[in-house]
Amino acid sequence: MGVEPVRSMLLGDESPQSRTKALFLDCLSLVERLHRRLLDVIKDRLEAEDRHELNPVQALLLYNIGDHEMTAGELKTRGYYQGSNVSYNLKKLVELGYINHARADHDRRAVRISLTERGQEVHRMIDSLYEEQLAELLEDGLWSVEDLTILRRNLRNLERFWSDRLRFSF
Repeated sequence: MGVEPVRSMLLGDESPQSRTKALFLDCLSLVERLHRRLLDVIKDRLEAEDRHELNPVQALLLYNIGDHEMTAGELKTRGYYQGSNVSYNLKKLVELGYINHARADHDRRAVRISLTERGQEVHRMIDSLYEEQLAELLEDGLWSVEDLTILRRNLRNLERFWSDRLRFSF
């Protein structure tokens, strides 16, 4: 949906139901764009830190793994990674020295992964980026803790709604 039809619906040129649908679709579009923009922001930080061998998706993987030790499958079940190329990215991160991997003791088919010191550096870099940006958003009055609480609740509700639809659809 283009900007003009959304603007028209939001300004009251359509029925209340059409305006509500336009708001919903605009929110979904914003979530998509925000994720892409986040990847752009991470890419800029990676370039500034001279980490050209990493892409933003790989940096997010390292951030989300953090201090945990887990299997590749757990990355998906914990909701850290949704992409179909998780195996490729993990293999690349192992090759680049950002991730350790070892066969699990309890199941030799499962590979346990954790961050190397180099991976921890990227985790700290992304964490620092998030802290800087949160501080700036709060200082500039663009967000408050209450705003974040409401946004989180609404996004969680949408996630739960879609998860339930997937789980209980026939």
